[in-house]
Amino acid sequence: MTSIKELKQVNNLTFECETGNYHTFCPISCVSWLYQKIEDSFFLVIGTKTCGYFLQNAMGVMIFAEPRYAMAELEEGDISAQLNDYEELRRLCMQIKKDRNPSVIFWIGTCTTEIIKMDLEGIAPKLESELNVPIVVARANGLDYAFTQGEDTVLAALAQRCTQLQFNHHSNDSDSQKSQKPLIIFGSLPNFVNKQLTLELANQGIDVAGWLPSSNYVDLPNICPGDYVVGVNPFLSRTATTLMRRRKAKLIVAPFPIGPDGTRAWIEKICDVFGLKPKGLEEREKNIWSNLKEYTELLKGKSVFFMGDNLLEVSLARFLVNCGMTVYEIGIPYMDKRYQKAELEFLQATCQKNGVMMPKIVEKPDNYNQLDRIQDLKPDLVITGMAHANPLEARGINTKWSVEFTFSPIHGFSNAKDVLELVTRPLRRNSSLPDLNFKV
Repeated sequence: MTSIKELKQVNNLTFECETGNYHTFCPISCVSWLYQKIEDSFFLVIGTKTCGYFLQNAMGVMIFAEPRYAMAELEEGDISAQLNDYEELRRLCMQIKKDRNPSVIFWIGTCTTEIIKMDLEGIAPKLESELNVPIVVARANGLDYAFTQGEDTVLAALAQRCTQLQFNHHSNDSDSQKSQKPLIIFGSLPNFVNKQLTLELANQGIDVAGWLPSSNYVDLPNICPGDYVVGVNPFLSRTATTLMRRRKAKLIVAPFPIGPDGTRAWIEKICDVFGLKPKGLEEREKNIWSNLKEYTELLKGKSVFFMGDNLLEVSLARFLVNCGMTVYEIGIPYMDKRYQKAELEFLQATCQKNGVMMPKIVEKPDNYNQLDRIQDLKPDLVITGMAHANPLEARGINTKWSVEFTFSPIHGFSNAKDVLELVTRPLRRNSSLPDLNFKV
């Protein structure tokens, strides 16, 4: 297939769009971390046996562990409309309520439910009132969404379940109105990372009113018109749009807290919105960079190529440029330039500060074309999906699975080392091979 490319120059960053498919993990994989994050939930994935095989292999959870997710496998009778969708889902959900008694049930739609036009949104309210258990519908199908956007669809649906109770946010003191508005952070992170970021903001005099998602469905944050919201991940554009349009919240557009540079910029932007002067961030960032010197020395002068998988590519590229690397290309399945505006500007400023070339950003890249470009450019490292890692390694190119950045704690000051540990591991491993008399 011939790719149709649309080229334009924006602030010295080159944006290109190819007609490649989403060469990413299936978005229903978001169940693997969300069912652990929302502890009183149950996830029901409605799809075919293929979806079930994928979940079982991707998550590696044995049946006897009784995980809080299950497959509703569509059979021939469902697809040919010989069976009643409502009755079948009612039977399954009644069994889930009896066995697990969750506070909320998530229905995760797949490609098949899209193709056969299964009316999940129409069935859910009626069944919810009958069972007296909230049912949240999220369409995490691979036709429309890339890997991590599965979480985005779930959080966007969850945002509409947040309460809108009006409180008096203003104290009797002479504080400004802006500093009294609540701040809600959206994005699923491990609980200890939540606490780290909450503490960082508390040190600046900013209280976090809540996180979306919360550890329990019953503890969802209260979001009123005019409240401030800020994201921690670049793939949550639909959630941001829902919070602005449906909840009338004010979005803080900031770089994302990945790496010490990104974390500092994220906190500084929030402080700026709340009219506060940041305290001690410059020194904190310097200390983190000094602790990362062992890694940055190894990366200095090296080059990296992102094939595109999890939508974290721009943030990771910006961090790696600050580590001394040159980024040839940033492949990304989907780019929302409004939501990532601050991150793109930060990337441009970082490249200019370090005197390195501006990377080309390719949306929906064609992997065949990318492999040709990799062959020509010969980068020191390619961050790619699992499908292309072994073929590239066979060509003598160092690779790193992009999926590992999704499942690792990479946010905040304290976890910057984990990012560089992942990035440098293949470089350190292959540099030691000659000592073992292996030829690469």
